[in-house]
Amino acid sequence: MKIAGIISEYNPLHNGHKYQIEKTKELTGATHIIAVMSSNYVQRGETALISKWARAQMAVEGGVDLVVELPTLWSSSYAQRFALAGVELMNSLGCVDMISFGSESGNIDELIACREALKSEAVEERIKENLEIGLGYASARAEAIGTVYGNRFFDILSGANNTLGIEYLNALEKTDSKIQPFTITRTGAAHDSVIRSENFASASEIRRMMIADEKDWQRYVPQSTVEIYRCECEKNLAPCLMDKLDFSVLCCMRQLTAEDIGTAPDTSEGIEFRIHDAALKAHSLEELYSKAKTRRYSHSRIRRIILHAFLGIREDNYKDKPPYAHILAMNDSGKEILKKAKETASLPIITKASDFDNLDGYGKEVFEIENMCTDVYSLTPPEIQPCGREKTNGIIVI
Repeated sequence: MKIAGIISEYNPLHNGHKYQIEKTKELTGATHIIAVMSSNYVQRGETALISKWARAQMAVEGGVDLVVELPTLWSSSYAQRFALAGVELMNSLGCVDMISFGSESGNIDELIACREALKSEAVEERIKENLEIGLGYASARAEAIGTVYGNRFFDILSGANNTLGIEYLNALEKTDSKIQPFTITRTGAAHDSVIRSENFASASEIRRMMIADEKDWQRYVPQSTVEIYRCECEKNLAPCLMDKLDFSVLCCMRQLTAEDIGTAPDTSEGIEFRIHDAALKAHSLEELYSKAKTRRYSHSRIRRIILHAFLGIREDNYKDKPPYAHILAMNDSGKEILKKAKETASLPIITKASDFDNLDGYGKEVFEIENMCTDVYSLTPPEIQPCGREKTNGIIVI
């Protein structure tokens, strides 16, 4: 058994994801695929369009064998924390041989060289200088490496998937992982692009088409994704829209003090006061984001801070790595992975609701946060769902 891991959101699973899964098997000889997949909230600082259970089903129907949840604490966090948690979950399973990720570069040696260049004293010093003049971290880093090394690495850092891939490499190094990295050239539309090719479009463009009910989106995803989404819609479980929380978020943000907001992850330099002031004036959530955004704080970072403040997630909730592996879906090959993982894993594996009761202190804390986040997420489908879905929605076996 040769197991490849993929860290993903699958929001939704599209043709590009299916291509990655198929190429990973073809080029690495992997016999099994495990996906560490985001919970009901994603890195953009918003709700996933489709629930984690439906997306896990999409993943297995699309070629993944076993889906493990990346809890909201990490799935809604910034790139470094997101990547590190995903790698730590794979490490903790004790049976993953390699990690596969898409990149614009498609060259693992170039990505490793770029990672090493970023560690140079000259680049680190330049980054520090750029941050001091108000640049955001991504811009500060790109400018620094371009100044020190020229276009070679600057071009690499201009690719969103390259950048996330470098974070996976950092996480492997930081955890002294034995998992081997492998990258596949990203095919089709760029990350967040509105440009489509014959069979590929970015996830953000596909979501836009889905929300607008444009039938064109179906050509960019596997038929199984179409059918699962259609079924979710028929049951009034999708789409799950952040817009449904607009009033609630604004209401909450107006009640919180700046100091309350400041306990959310990734706040610094008084941004909490700017967000608080913007909340008192904004007429909508989008206006709140726009008013709070600065050169230093990107739109995505502002969204994450506001989402975490709304959900009551604090920086001190991050005490350790993800404390359990919650299995969301699997097929027969996934059962083989699960059997092996139960022999090698260094953390509890959750396959049924009662397993959550046996977690230790931090495990229970993380689960209670996840439970609360899912209860809030249950307000976002066309038909509001009851609380408690974390314990009533079981593992999906295909």
